[in-house]
Amino acid sequence: MTRTSEEGSPGVPGDARERPGEERLAELLAFLRRRLTGEYEVDEFGFDPELNDKVLLELLRPFYRHWFRVETSGLQNVPAESGALVVANHSGTLPVDALMLQVALHDEAHRPVRLLGADLVYQLPVLAHLARKNGHTLACPEDADRLLRKGELVGVFPEGFKGVGKPFSDRYKLQRFGRGGFAASAIRAGVPIIPCAIVGAEEIYPKVGDVPALARLLGLPYLPITPFFPWLGPLGLVPLPSKWLIEFGEPIMTDDYDPIDADDPMLVFNLTDQVREAIQSRVDALRLRRGPAFPSLF
Repeated sequence: MTRTSEEGSPGVPGDARERPGEERLAELLAFLRRRLTGEYEVDEFGFDPELNDKVLLELLRPFYRHWFRVETSGLQNVPAESGALVVANHSGTLPVDALMLQVALHDEAHRPVRLLGADLVYQLPVLAHLARKNGHTLACPEDADRLLRKGELVGVFPEGFKGVGKPFSDRYKLQRFGRGGFAASAIRAGVPIIPCAIVGAEEIYPKVGDVPALARLLGLPYLPITPFFPWLGPLGLVPLPSKWLIEFGEPIMTDDYDPIDADDPMLVFNLTDQVREAIQSRVDALRLRRGPAFPSLF
């Protein structure tokens, strides 16, 4: 129940101090009751908005606010309600940038983003279950089209493992954007493409080497070596506290295209290249604006 200002007045000694703790406890008990009785909603993709907000994102917010100190800009370019496709650069050895993007859009733009994930994510039972609960789904045209036509905000990282697994020497150089499937999906749905530049992820796990033979044995796209992993064991998995900037660029509109244009390879290639160049340009500008990755050390 929402409390009025009169209820929060100092008429009852200690009431204003005690109520927040009481409310948090009441919310927790109500949350647990709903989970135990099944009184919560999950959509056709497995997205559980309440669990996502109250548990999964709550675990990520300390990293977002205090560890990486993320600053966002260009939020006015994210539609308040209608469908759109957020296209971002990908880096960092582990896909922490995807999680920080999700927090940014949920907490700053007040919209859940439905991220499209690689096949590997959905081949691991626990990770696949959590990804679905978190609102993510498989990176395939069918799922992307359904979500966009429903008016959802969909996020994609076209560089895939080529981006997130590139060596530190190639930091902030965008890799190839695949075959442009994301551009075709945006054209078919007639939704805008929002270029998103993320600066900060490159420094959290500087990848200085790889063990390809062991990676193949484990079925992984790569097995990284960083200055701290595997040398420090589990401690080497703690990300370095780099300073992050996330910027949402001006929308690239697709509503002038006919849905059949999604089958034109040259048109799709040109649109894909336009988006990639827009992101690379903003990544370069943001990197200059941020300065050192670890400003507290300088």
